[in-house]
Amino acid sequence: MRRPHVRLRRPRGAVEVASACVVGAAVLVLAARMVIRTATVVMDAWPVVLVLAVLAGVPAAWHITRSIAARRRATERLATLRITVAELDAMDDRAFEEALGSLLIRDGWQARRVGGRGDQAADVMGEHAHLGRLVVQAKHTTVGGKVDSRVMYEVKGTAGPVHRARHAVVVTNGTFTRDAMRWGERHGVHWVDRERLRRWAATGVALHELLGLTARRGRFSRAA
Repeated sequence: MRRPHVRLRRPRGAVEVASACVVGAAVLVLAARMVIRTATVVMDAWPVVLVLAVLAGVPAAWHITRSIAARRRATERLATLRITVAELDAMDDRAFEEALGSLLIRDGWQARRVGGRGDQAADVMGEHAHLGRLVVQAKHTTVGGKVDSRVMYEVKGTAGPVHRARHAVVVTNGTFTRDAMRWGERHGVHWVDRERLRRWAATGVALHELLGLTARRGRFSRAA
């Protein structure tokens, strides 16, 4: 059923005009009273309003401050060392491992390459004053190559028991299988794929910030 179309018409005659003016004036008076009442309530409660405004602004200010500090640190790191993913692709296995060690040093770690025969799933070892020991298993591969879960098993089995490391990381210039990523996240083995490697090496994000590494107790910290 169609609703009737209602059209407003202008007041006609002195009586209708006067009535419309009265109604309009009443509406304006009510609106003015509401504004005055609201202003009075706000003035009476200004300490509460001020506290709420401050509380709402603190998290935003903290987030902005952290973002600015992170960008500044990234800029400082890039001034020290920046490696593009294309440059990493062109390296051989040894040069790739040495590059990862140099990136850790840039990020404030004491790092050295330990890869080679009998390395027991550790190509680079890092030490940090607050974050403890970290081992990196480097997997340099062709573009599009994937690292499977087997590598995660190996790193998990040696990082803590053999190398006494708090953090274990597998780094590749390729990608990981879905099973490998899920297994690593469940068992505390961090992974750095091609995109994370780009952020680490070429944009200045520190590895421990990228992965959310912490100095928690235990042999491994959980993946971020």
